[in-house]
Order: sequence, then structure tokens, then C-alpha cells
Amino acid sequence: MTLLSFQMNDSTVSRLDRLAEKRKLSPAQVAAMAIEEFIEREEWQLAEIEAAVREADQGDFASDEEVAAVLSKYASNPSRK
Repeated sequence: MTLLSFQMNDSTVSRLDRLAEKRKLSPAQVAAMAIEEFIEREEWQLAEIEAAVREADQGDFASDEEVAAVLSKYASNPSRK
């Protein structure tokens, strides 16, 4: 395990301390959990973006008909009002 040292805003440290106390964990444990969750979310998001870029580069787009079909599900119908 590696020890990290970094500076944090005082108000964030206070919030971290309060949350850790409520969760009955150390502030370091809460911070480590938060960092792990952030990294997982960011890795997932970047992987999705990269996949979408690859699809776009390959010309893998929805057809006009597919777009129209989806939009028709959500477009308001003036005759229904």
C-alpha cells in the first residue's frame, strides 16, 4: 500500500471528518473509498467515450429512419392536447 499526501480545502476536510465519524470509519478510509469510486467512474466514462469515438470514426451512426423512430416516441402530438 502506498501513502499519499496532499492538500485539501479546510471546509472539505471538515466535511470528510464529519462523514467519517457518521460512517464510523477513519477519514483516510473515506477518502480512499471516494478516490476509488472516482477512478472507477472516470475509467468507465472515458472507455465509453473512446468506444463512441471509434464507432463514429467507423461511420457507425443511426440512420435517419432510426432517429425519426426514436424522436416520434417523445415528440408531443398537438392533436392529443
